[in-house]
Amino acid sequence: MQLADIIKTKVLDEGPISFRDFMEMALYYPALGYYTSPGEKIGKAGDFYTSSCLTPVFGAMMGRQLEEMYYILGGNKFTVVEYGAGTGLLCRDILASLENNEELYSKLNYCIIEKSQAMREKAGSYLNEKVSWYGSIQDLPGINGCILSNELVDNFSVHQVVMEEELMEVFVDYADGFTEVLKPARKELKDYLAELKIVLPKGFRTEINLDAVDWLKEISKALERGYVVTIDYGYPSSELYNPCRCKGTVVCYHKHKISHSPYDAIGEQDITAHVNFSALCLWGYKNGLDYCGYRDQGTFLLALGFKDQMEKNRQGENDLLKYEKEAFISHLLIEDMGSKFKVLIQGKEVKEKKLLGFRSV
Repeated sequence: MQLADIIKTKVLDEGPISFRDFMEMALYYPALGYYTSPGEKIGKAGDFYTSSCLTPVFGAMMGRQLEEMYYILGGNKFTVVEYGAGTGLLCRDILASLENNEELYSKLNYCIIEKSQAMREKAGSYLNEKVSWYGSIQDLPGINGCILSNELVDNFSVHQVVMEEELMEVFVDYADGFTEVLKPARKELKDYLAELKIVLPKGFRTEINLDAVDWLKEISKALERGYVVTIDYGYPSSELYNPCRCKGTVVCYHKHKISHSPYDAIGEQDITAHVNFSALCLWGYKNGLDYCGYRDQGTFLLALGFKDQMEKNRQGENDLLKYEKEAFISHLLIEDMGSKFKVLIQGKEVKEKKLLGFRSV
């Protein structure tokens, strides 16, 4: 049975389901969801690119930031927990970078939390013995080090709401195709906006990511001392709720084409929503995570020495096409994706908040 038919049957049997539950099934339904089914998702043969699949220098820069964190934390046993490692390229490149530091590497424990069995098998085929796999961060209490995610939170399933006479939540029904119906929003959704001090104008449609709130509670409990690095695309509240985004931010990716129709190609396309970084800061703070810095990815990479590393890689390179390709990649990571993606770092029980990635450039 196709995933669309499974969702259709559920709706017809049980009544309309929340958009959040629809998105969860579309992305993570066992063996049939977008991220749980086999097939290429990332890169040229997939549906979208990530920074880590463009150049190993991205991972090397993250390794440089992790190295600084290691010393700030006292040079003891250092655990990196990467959420949603995908194909494992970022992990591979971080490890290749950190391997140059024998002291750190000997004390390094690299843990991956990945829902997709297909992704686990792909990444596990070439990642080394430093890597261990877990189903939940609850299996890793007392973490000293860093919890890292790259393009994770945008794939958390979100509630969609619309402000009418009162706040309404979007539900998915079926009548000769999937349709949307509105129901009064429950208290938890209203409280989310109230805590952020957001008052939506009439007609404004947006997303509420309660899964991100739960995730922050979970990781802050597991982190004993160290940092949380979140890399994703999104905005603070002041930009996310701008009138130009009154239709919401849900975007779908299929074969490198963008659409705004989550009800097409169910299980075959990625569904994402922009991250509210103000919400991550607020609920992080509520759960013991202090703000360490926030900036666009391009500036963050420049502060870590991205240009120097790219130039170093080009030395002795006489292949003009390869040179031009690397120049294009630099432009993407610094100017294009670099301006769209943001880096948020939060800390727990750490004195040093001024990290290398946030220095002036």
